[in-house]
Amino acid sequence: MTERSTATRRVLVVAHTGRPAARDAALEVIEALQAAGIEVDVLASERADLGDHSDVAEPVDLPDLEAQHDPAGHSGEWELVLVLGGDGTLLRGAELARPSGAPLLGVNLGHVGFLAEAEPEQIAATVDAVVHRRYGIEERMTLDVTVHERAERGPATVTEWALNEATVEKRARERMLELVVEIDGHPLSRWGCDGAVCATPTGSTAYAFSAGGPVVWPEVEAMLLVPISAHALFARPLVVSPASTVAIELLPGTAPGVLWCDGRRMHDIEPGARIEVRRGSHRVRLARIHSKPFTDRLVAKFGLPVHGWRGRPGAGTG
Repeated sequence: MTERSTATRRVLVVAHTGRPAARDAALEVIEALQAAGIEVDVLASERADLGDHSDVAEPVDLPDLEAQHDPAGHSGEWELVLVLGGDGTLLRGAELARPSGAPLLGVNLGHVGFLAEAEPEQIAATVDAVVHRRYGIEERMTLDVTVHERAERGPATVTEWALNEATVEKRARERMLELVVEIDGHPLSRWGCDGAVCATPTGSTAYAFSAGGPVVWPEVEAMLLVPISAHALFARPLVVSPASTVAIELLPGTAPGVLWCDGRRMHDIEPGARIEVRRGSHRVRLARIHSKPFTDRLVAKFGLPVHGWRGRPGAGTG
């Protein structure tokens, strides 16, 4: 018997506990994993919601763990971070999984759920795949973001990261931003706009898509730059090299802005600030239990019309 088979297995379960369906699913998953001899961690912030669930016949053993404040604890031991919820919950799970390199496995209990690997009716099959280690690992590119502020008390620097996108937006609705965009140390264009989105291929189906950007297959290494409602002659979405550095400068005298990373972490930015975006030094690892191509996922998630497709010539002929 190998050392791997005898070692204790540990999984972190993250759920959108504000949704009854997610609470039910989380308890179902926890019970099934524990029955298979896998230790389960939950966040302290979610433990009360799960433990107070009155429909459970027998209480479920839920360890008291707040993973966000315990990076040196069990986080390095997680085999998986299993997330039950929508896109926001999956992005929260990515924040927990990234420091330790644990793969992220999502069950979609929201709307589109591009990051999710399974749908609600596949929960039992998903748990079975975890128990028997029938999953592969796919790595996704991230972004490293640095904000250089010209503060009154001296320069200030903020560092962030994103799996989907880093977005510079105007803070006040009534005023647009004046931005200068730079690629690899060379100025590209000036935009009067509502903001700009820097996205990964993973994020190409999120905010960047809504802003008019292209869909990029996940295995493509690239960064997207998509202006938001820009008043400029040259204001098309751009796809740049993953080795490039994209910089966005807020011109002095323009309106204040905000930086959003994955729509979850926000920083105020002032006129004169410079935001630099590069390929991330750490990737997010996704656990995959299905071999479905991205094209099929795109058709299913967006409900794309494919009626009338005949396939390649000669397919199905004897």
